[in-house]
Amino acid sequence: MNEDYPPLPPMQTGIRGRCPRCGQGHLFRGFLTLAPRCEACGLDYSFADPADGPAFFVICFACIPSAALAVWLEVAFSASLLTQLFVTGPFMLLTCIPPLRPLKGWLVASQYFYKAEEGKPVRRQEAG
Repeated sequence: MNEDYPPLPPMQTGIRGRCPRCGQGHLFRGFLTLAPRCEACGLDYSFADPADGPAFFVICFACIPSAALAVWLEVAFSASLLTQLFVTGPFMLLTCIPPLRPLKGWLVASQYFYKAEEGKPVRRQEAG
C-alpha cells in the first residue's frame, strides 16, 4: 500500500463500492463490471479477480432459504405452480441479486488490503 493513503478496511470501502486505496473513486462501471481504474487516485483494478466468490456466498446464504421456502409452501399448503412462481420467484430475486455487488466489492477490497495474489509453486534452487 502507498504511504499517501492510509489502509482502509475492506468492509468500509468494498460494501459501498468505493476504491480500496483512497475510498473516494468508484469500484464499478456497471452493476457487476469493475471499472478499469479509480477515477480519483488512479489505482489500476487489474489485480482484482473475485472469480465466483460472490455467487458462492449468495448461493450459500440466499438460495438455500429460497429453496426452503419453496419446499415449505409445497408441503404445508400444496401450493400450485403459479403460487410458487409468484411467491418464491420474487423472494429468490430479492435475496440473490442485491447482495452480489456489495459482496464483489468486499472481495476486491479484501484482495487489495491483504495483498492477495494467485498462488504459485515454490521451487527450490539446487545446491551447486
